[in-house]
Amino acid sequence: MNLEGKVAVVTGGTSGLGLATVEAFCRGGAKVIILDLNEELGNALVSKLGDSVMFAAVNVSDEDSVQQALDTAVERFGGIHICVNCAGIGNAIKTVGKRGPFSLNQFRKVLEVNLVGTFNVLRLAAEKMIQGDPVDKYGERGVIINTASVAAFEGQIGQAAYSASKAGVAGMTLPIARDLSQFGIRVNTIAPGIFDTPLLSQASDEVRAGLAASVLFPKKLGRPEEYAMLACSIVENGYLNGEVIRLDGGIRMQPR
Repeated sequence: MNLEGKVAVVTGGTSGLGLATVEAFCRGGAKVIILDLNEELGNALVSKLGDSVMFAAVNVSDEDSVQQALDTAVERFGGIHICVNCAGIGNAIKTVGKRGPFSLNQFRKVLEVNLVGTFNVLRLAAEKMIQGDPVDKYGERGVIINTASVAAFEGQIGQAAYSASKAGVAGMTLPIARDLSQFGIRVNTIAPGIFDTPLLSQASDEVRAGLAASVLFPKKLGRPEEYAMLACSIVENGYLNGEVIRLDGGIRMQPR
């Protein structure tokens, strides 16, 4: 699927991986709907990128607000062809710590955003894709890209909730690809390693250098633009389906 003239939904699109993806899609000629909670950054992006972008302040796990945003996007842009789920949260809490067991509410919150929110957006976006016409001779109607993490496979101490949520994203990739294949919709997942996102920018230079040194090669943190490059490649490569792709410089996470 070519990006030119297509319509994409990107969650978490005001910063980090999502922002880089929004910008890359716009350069490729796509129109983009950004779903995020940060209204200030969202509105600033619309001012910067122009009429090819719209923003909706949305909680990804809330069915009604996501549905309304997608309905508005279809009215404005005519359909939806691509969905990239980058919205996510995390915490670092041991299963049992000095203050007692891991709060069940905090565990649920991470799963609610990362796993339930991802599924909520993709299922509603897929419904819109199905309503559109195929874009090629093979009947392709859409592409869904979810974001897991290497923590799905090598979760560290304190990452029980985050790892569980991202393992769920990875695990539902193939079943959903199978579910949606009859409609010409491909589904893939990117599992990033250690990326230089706004959250990591708060760490000290020493911590950042140590993280970069743990990468097999190249010895650096991933750049959001590298995630966006892979997202564009997944959209454009029509034979890539049902896969979880690690984007991590070969890192294998240690317990801490």
